[in-house]
Amino acid sequence: MAGHTMDFFAYQDQARRKTGLLVLYFLLAVLLIVGAVHAAIVILLAGAGPEGTALARWRPDLLPAIAGATLAIIGLGTLYKIASLARGGEAVASLLGGRPIEPNTTQLDERRLLNVVEEMALASGTPVPRVFVLDGEPGINAFAAGFSTRHAVIGVTRGALARLTRDELQGVIAHEFSHILNGDMRLNLKLMGVLHGILLISLLGYWIFRAGLYSPGRGSSGSGRRRNSNPAVQALLGLALMAIGAIGVFFGKLIKSAVARQREFLADAASVQYTRNPAGLAGALKKIGGSTDGARLRSPHAEEASHLFFANGLRRSLLNLMATHPPLDERIRRIDPSFDGTFRVPALRPPGPDEATLAAGLAVPGPDTGRSDAVRLQPRETLGRIGRPQADALERVMAMRRALPPALAEAVREPDSAAAVLCSLLLDPEADLRAAQLHAVEREAGPDAAARAQALYPLAATLPAAARLPLAELAVLPLRGLPAARRNALRALFRSLIEADAGISLFEYMIERLVQRRLIGDGRPAAIRFYDLAPLAPEVGVLLSTLAYYGETQGAPAPRALAAGAARLRIPVSLLPPEACGLEAVDQALARLNGASPAVKKIVIEACLACAAADGHTTVAEAELLRAVADALECPLPPFAADAA
Repeated sequence: MAGHTMDFFAYQDQARRKTGLLVLYFLLAVLLIVGAVHAAIVILLAGAGPEGTALARWRPDLLPAIAGATLAIIGLGTLYKIASLARGGEAVASLLGGRPIEPNTTQLDERRLLNVVEEMALASGTPVPRVFVLDGEPGINAFAAGFSTRHAVIGVTRGALARLTRDELQGVIAHEFSHILNGDMRLNLKLMGVLHGILLISLLGYWIFRAGLYSPGRGSSGSGRRRNSNPAVQALLGLALMAIGAIGVFFGKLIKSAVARQREFLADAASVQYTRNPAGLAGALKKIGGSTDGARLRSPHAEEASHLFFANGLRRSLLNLMATHPPLDERIRRIDPSFDGTFRVPALRPPGPDEATLAAGLAVPGPDTGRSDAVRLQPRETLGRIGRPQADALERVMAMRRALPPALAEAVREPDSAAAVLCSLLLDPEADLRAAQLHAVEREAGPDAAARAQALYPLAATLPAAARLPLAELAVLPLRGLPAARRNALRALFRSLIEADAGISLFEYMIERLVQRRLIGDGRPAAIRFYDLAPLAPEVGVLLSTLAYYGETQGAPAPRALAAGAARLRIPVSLLPPEACGLEAVDQALARLNGASPAVKKIVIEACLACAAADGHTTVAEAELLRAVADALECPLPPFAADAA
């Protein structure tokens, strides 16, 4: 199977360039629609005139008004759809009849799906998406949607939950994560908005046709004969607009095919790379081919959202040459060259004992995730893994999940106990300070919350360093569904626990960023403002200087670490004094750096990796700071492997 030839940053640039192709096709469709509407109106006006000629002369005087009205209809339709999709992935899921799966669900199929999604998110370095199930869809299908990785959602049909094994489901979810990581989601949402505008012409024609057909003046007699012919002209105009709407349908399919088709092959390849299990993805595709329902969707909105899905959810048609998805057998053969064309007939799959255990989140402990405080960091290799999680990262995350104490694994499923988990992670080892923190929890959240946090503290305190932040990621999930006022109150509580010792540790900084970005921040990606590194030199200096001081050791002082990072840049950077650095300064620098293009972000992250690796010893804390930097720049960095040395 063909491998990837581009890295994460190149895919991001390609996704942005695809937007230009989308605009080009859109403008071409609009021009043809304007011309067709103008021709239809001129012909109808000439046919209704006193000459009754069948051939209309060209009326350039009408063109500005017709073009303006047509553009207004298309523009308003596009703006309306874009506004209705403002909530991003959640709006799409609601449109398709999706039901959110709550983190504390007791349904085994749903619990298994949540585990698969959470593991894939933790392994790829992205926020865990909210998960929806399409209960009314018996076909086998799935989709990912959203404007950014921070507010992505994944939807899975009831048929996929009922018929796919865990490995097959993992292959499908890995495919959808490729769309999340490679920038496809935002483009797909733009596509839905743009296409709604050009398809609105056909809908308007239907309304005009019905209005003319059922006009009260139709069929009356008398001297108003000519006047009463207007309903007939109106009905004909409606029919003409409905026919012209076919142009929109044609270009809609053309645009979706141009944007989406090749991306499906890339996502299939990524799925195999992420899971190291081609049989899982191939098995899911074979079951689609052998199922009575296939991947078909019953939703009335299936057409407009068809390009979002894992497999073609529409019925076969004469326009299959412009389908958004390649043929199933071609996709399968790229994964499994031995495929003989025989599809599998999937039966309903009762979960076996192993799957039921995994679904409950209570699997037997796996291999020790390791308590080494060092991670393996090779800058070039790590840079290449951004947005491209490997199977070993997924295996480490699954092992970490299995090794979690059952009390912690259960606590992250429900909002109140999940908040207590975060509090327990922030409690200080020093007894008097911890008592003061617990008093603050009791004052702000009640005695039950303080009791939970105190009970969970011994378990949280003994976790390996590499498992603490992933546990915090899981604990944030059930809090996202809380009202804004409650989320803000929890954020204030966590902040008070962090400030209890009049300082902020690296881990506390990570928790604060996690809460801010996952619970409070919006889901819109930053607009690109910088295509060159030079205007961002002060921010890069702050970032590299802070990293250099945090990683300073006797063997590699801060100047040497900064020099290693600066060597990857094309601009001069000097080591700043310690008082000009710090986590607050890093926050401000990252906010500005996030407006850089993917190519510039790549240079910045490469410099950060080289700075951290300068002494040949990278601690878990340093590695997590690097991941926080990458996350702030919307460049998901998978977790690091423990250093065996």
